[in-house]
Amino acid sequence: MYKPNDLILRTTTSLIAFILLGFAIYLLMAGHNSPGGGFVGGLMTASAFVLMYMSYGIETVKKILPINFRTLIPIGLLIAVGTGAGSFIFDVPFLSHTFGYFTLPIFGEIELATAMLFDIGVYVTVLGVTMTIILSIANDQ
Repeated sequence: MYKPNDLILRTTTSLIAFILLGFAIYLLMAGHNSPGGGFVGGLMTASAFVLMYMSYGIETVKKILPINFRTLIPIGLLIAVGTGAGSFIFDVPFLSHTFGYFTLPIFGEIELATAMLFDIGVYVTVLGVTMTIILSIANDQ
């Protein structure tokens, strides 16, 4: 069983993973209006998780993050396809985009777009697929 003990890697992983996760959320939120989106955000999140797995070990991270990545795949696909199929309710083509503005007490006026929901579905699917592949390869070693 592999037990990493590199002190410098463990120390810097906390900061680097935090930065990667923050940038992944930024890419996810900005993706429907500018470059980025669910695919790139999911890859960035997966890279942060892989860094944590490499520095702390698989068993330690599984205790901290008890996520079954295989279940994320159908959840993400359902969100993405459901968002696209939701346009049929309004008699418009598949994956038609719409948006609206909502006022929240603290944040003020916020835009909510169906493209954002689609990006969240893609994000969850990409994270699930990427981590499932990487962890299955790691378990074979």
